[in-house]
Amino acid sequence: SRPILDMSYSRHFLDFQGSSIPSSMKKLVVTKLSQNFREAVTLQQDSPVPLPGDGDLLVRNRFVGINASDINYSAGRYDASVKPPFDIGFEGVGDVVALGLSASADYTVGQAVAYVKAGSFAEYTVVPAGQAVPLPSVKPEFLTLMVSGATAYLSLKELGDLSEGKKVLVTAAAGGTGQFAVQLAKKAKCHVIGTCSSDEKGGFLKSIGCDRTINYKTENVESVLKKDYAEGVDVVYESVGGKMFDLALDALAIKGRLIVIGFIAGYQNPTGLQPVKAELLPAKLLKKSASVRGFLLNHYLSDYKMALQHLFKMYERGDLVCEVDFGDMSPQGRFTGLESVFRAVDYMYMGKNIGKIVVELPHSVNSKL
Repeated sequence: SRPILDMSYSRHFLDFQGSSIPSSMKKLVVTKLSQNFREAVTLQQDSPVPLPGDGDLLVRNRFVGINASDINYSAGRYDASVKPPFDIGFEGVGDVVALGLSASADYTVGQAVAYVKAGSFAEYTVVPAGQAVPLPSVKPEFLTLMVSGATAYLSLKELGDLSEGKKVLVTAAAGGTGQFAVQLAKKAKCHVIGTCSSDEKGGFLKSIGCDRTINYKTENVESVLKKDYAEGVDVVYESVGGKMFDLALDALAIKGRLIVIGFIAGYQNPTGLQPVKAELLPAKLLKKSASVRGFLLNHYLSDYKMALQHLFKMYERGDLVCEVDFGDMSPQGRFTGLESVFRAVDYMYMGKNIGKIVVELPHSVNSKL
């Protein structure tokens, strides 16, 4: 039997590599509501390291994921009742360095875990044991599946009605969630069209099975869809908004489905949304017996663990590419340390990333031996 580590109420922790857990840490905090991430968020240098309660894990974050919705969160768009200051960052992968008595029934110090919980942009995060996902190792690829992979999987499964031969259009296809929508639609034997902003991204999309790539910087998306897909597309996985939403709506086939998982084009606008020609929406949907459905992962949490298990198995079998972008090609290089989260958010909004943007948080181990 394994000894139980009761760290619940201890004031001094030991981590699994024999070094003392510090009393203070760096973390990012929203100090002002703004869709300008750099204005909204402050790097705090000496925040106290939080104490895990009885059912909690203290996770030392090694990799944290960047999401387009980080800007919505820092702008206060999700919950108007939440006032600054509050922690930010939605997902992390790291090691358990301390835990409460109840949590030690299922977890041990040194275990690799992933989680989705507000407050990941920190060196240490307290995670309820029930919300953690045990991992075979600390790998950034697992992080790509937590929000991005699960969003693509569940939205297509619940709303897409995919079957062999259907035509699926994925917007922002080379991004964090787009890469999974492309691959999952291909696994369903669909014909997949992906929009992207560079030939390099187009090459990546072809490598993961995309049948037709449209570089919207060099090709007219509307013309390509009208010419090559005159009958329309059956499913659109849409995350851009604005003009792209209008194009996607017009491109729907009879009984087509448009799944909205975001509208990144509007996130940095003070008003939030770029206008769409919505006044024509009822007529356009009726004319084609088409539908528009929104998808937010929070509303599908009952199926979340099932989705993750499925995706993890696919990745471990080699059936799923989990592309990670550490920003090596960005002007100032790789995203390392919490300071670089600001650069990583800018990089995403410039549309430079291929795959999921991940920031590495290196930890120097000061052994007392």
